[in-house]
Amino acid sequence: MSIGEILVRRGRATREQVAQALGQSESPSDAGVSAQILVEKGVVTARELLDALGDEYGCEVADPVDEGALDPELIARLPVDWARTNLLLPIRWKGGFGVLTSDPSNVSAIDDLSLLLGRDLVPVLATRDAILKAIESCYFRKQESTQDLLDDMEEKQQRPAAKDKSRDDLLRVADQAPVTQLVNMVLLDAVKAGASDVHIEPFETRVRIRMRIDGLLYEQAEPPKHMETGLVSRLKVMARLDIAEKRLPQDGTARVRVGEREIDIRVSTIPVAEGERVVLRLLNRESTTLPLTALGLGGDAIERFRRLIREPHGVILVTGPTGSGKTTTLYAALRELDTEHFNVLTIEDPIEYQLPSVGQMQVKPKIGLTFAQGLRHILRQDPDVILVGETRDLETAEIVVRAALTGHLVFTTLHTNDATSAPLRLTDMGIPPYLISSAMRASLAQRLVRSLCPSCRVACSATAAEMAAFGVAGRRLAGARIWKAKGCANCLGGYKGRTGLFELMVMNPELQEALRGGLSAQEFRRKVEALGMKTLLDDALDKVLAGVTTVSEALRVVGSQTADGTPS
Repeated sequence: MSIGEILVRRGRATREQVAQALGQSESPSDAGVSAQILVEKGVVTARELLDALGDEYGCEVADPVDEGALDPELIARLPVDWARTNLLLPIRWKGGFGVLTSDPSNVSAIDDLSLLLGRDLVPVLATRDAILKAIESCYFRKQESTQDLLDDMEEKQQRPAAKDKSRDDLLRVADQAPVTQLVNMVLLDAVKAGASDVHIEPFETRVRIRMRIDGLLYEQAEPPKHMETGLVSRLKVMARLDIAEKRLPQDGTARVRVGEREIDIRVSTIPVAEGERVVLRLLNRESTTLPLTALGLGGDAIERFRRLIREPHGVILVTGPTGSGKTTTLYAALRELDTEHFNVLTIEDPIEYQLPSVGQMQVKPKIGLTFAQGLRHILRQDPDVILVGETRDLETAEIVVRAALTGHLVFTTLHTNDATSAPLRLTDMGIPPYLISSAMRASLAQRLVRSLCPSCRVACSATAAEMAAFGVAGRRLAGARIWKAKGCANCLGGYKGRTGLFELMVMNPELQEALRGGLSAQEFRRKVEALGMKTLLDDALDKVLAGVTTVSEALRVVGSQTADGTPS
C-alpha cells in the first residue's frame, strides 16, 4: 500500500491533498521520495507521517534518535554508502537490535541487512534527516584508526591515485587504494581528535606523523617508510600541487568531507634532507564560530568588549601569537553586530568561515591583491565595519588608521605579546603616536590554555615554587584549593579542550596623553596597570583558582615572573 493511501485511510490527509502534492500520481517505486514530498508540501508533519506508518506496520517510532542506541560495532562490516543509499542503520533497541528506517515496506533491504549481521532486526521508524544524521554520527565514532589500517595493509609500494577527487568523504575507506586509505584515515583521526595541524616528517629510516591537539604535538602511528612517496604525492594531488616538484616549497588548499561536514585544509610542503615535510592546517569551521560568551572572557571584560564593538568608529586590535584564537574572537565579535542594518566587510587570509550577511574578500598576493590593496577598494564600498585579517606593514597600518579616523569601526590583528605593546608596534611601523591615540579604541591580547578534564581532575595545593613562579601575584594561591591533571579515558593527559586568557586595554584620555608623550614600553605598561588593567597573568590565576586549568599549564602559556611581577 502506498504512503498516500495509508495517510488517507487513517484520516491524516485527504485524497485531493495527496494527489495535488504528488502531481496527481504517486510513484510506488520510491516511497521515501513520496514521503519527503508530502512533508515538504505541508500535507503532514514528519511526526504525523511516522505515526501513521507505525500504526500501519506495527512499528515503534524513535523521535528523536537516542545517541546511546548507536553502536559502531554493528556497522563494522557495513559500507557507509550502502547505509546512506538504503537509508538503514542497525541500532541497539530495548535489549535487542533494531534498524532505523523511514520505509518499513522496504523488507528486502532489511532482510539483507539482517543476513549480513546475523541478527534479527526490528524496524524502528525515524525521519529521513534523523537517519542520515545518525549514520554520520555512528560512522564518525567507528573505532578505526591509522594503526588499525596499517596493521591490515600489505607492505608494498603504491602509486598515487592522481585522478581521485579533492573532496573525499573520510568516512569512505574500504573502496580506496591503500595510500588513499592511509591519507583518509590520518585526516579522520585528526578530525576526531580535534587536531588543528597534522605534521608529516620524513627521516632516514622512518616517517613520523604528529598532530597538534590543544596546542601540543602528539605522535601517531607511523606508516612504513616505503609509503612516504605515495603519501606525499596523494596530499599534493588533493591540494592541486605539482607532484614532480620536490626542490621548492609549495602551498595549496584542499577540502574533504566527513559525512555532510566539509573541512578546509591548508597544505604546506618544504624540501628537507630526507624528503619533503608536509604540514596540514585543518580549518574546522565549527570551532571558528563560537559565540562571544564561550571564549573565556571573564568578569566585566565581556561587557566592556561588547560596548567597544558597538562604537561608531575607531580601531580595535586583537593581539597574540599565531594559533592563539584571534580569528575566532574577531568572528565572534562580528556575529554580535547588526549585519542587517550595517555594511560589514572583511579582508582575510584565508577566509576560514563564511559569515552570514558579511562581505568577505580573500587576499591573493600572486595577483597583487594584498591587505593594503584590498582595503583601499573596501573603503569605496560604503562600509560601516571593516575587519582586516592582519596588519603586517606600514601601508596597511596607515589605511587602517585613516579608515578609523574617517568614521569606520575597524577590527584588525597584530602579533604582539601583550595588549600594551599593540599601539607601540604601530609606532614602530611608522604611524605617528598622535594618530594612534586618536584612532585606537582598545587592544585585546589573548592566549589559549588547555582546560582541565572535569571527570578526573584532582584537588591539591600550590607549592612554594609554583607561587614564586607567579611573582607577587602568586600570593593569591596561598592556602587556596587548586586542581591538577590526572588523565582518564575521556581526555588527553587530564586536559580536554581549551579556553582563552585575555588582557583588555581600553584607551582613555590619560593613556592617549601618555602615548603621545613617547613613553617606553615598560613605562607605558606600568601606567596601564596602575589604572587597573587586568593582565594575562591575573586572568590565568583566576582560571587556576576556578579549577579551569592548572598552574603548570598557566605558566607554560604566560611564562614565569620575577619577584617584581615582570616576565623572567
